[in-house]
Amino acid sequence: MVTLNVNGQVVEADVEADTPLLWVLRDTLKLTGTKFGCGMSLCGACTVHLDGQAVRTCTLPVSAAVDGEIVTIESVGDSSVGEAVQAAWQNLDVVQCGYCQSGQIMSAVALLEENRTPSDEDIDSAMGGNVCRCATYVRIRAAIHAAAESLA
Repeated sequence: MVTLNVNGQVVEADVEADTPLLWVLRDTLKLTGTKFGCGMSLCGACTVHLDGQAVRTCTLPVSAAVDGEIVTIESVGDSSVGEAVQAAWQNLDVVQCGYCQSGQIMSAVALLEENRTPSDEDIDSAMGGNVCRCATYVRIRAAIHAAAESLA
């Protein structure tokens, strides 16, 4: 049994310590906004925040998150930065198929939490591990800039 702080709630999960956090979130806690993409931490679809940092959950053992604060796409909009990013995503119609977008948003929020005025290079660096098969990268970058402007 592991105890986690997920989206501000203390929850227990009856899983092995080496179970990837992704499967605990999706299968045990039924928080299905975090997606499985590659299973190797390469695509970013499984990104959540652990203590404010964007992390890939498909290879992260749940035991590594026991003492941390986990935020998923289901509650990232509760913060001003998360709300601004989600609004920018909607206003600029970023989403095409949408599969990768929860991971994209989580990475964008983590970036803007640390850097409220990112350059294109900052955005490219922070978002480099997030793959979008629909190639909405131009709209993603524009939405990050729009969110940053709305937070200024």
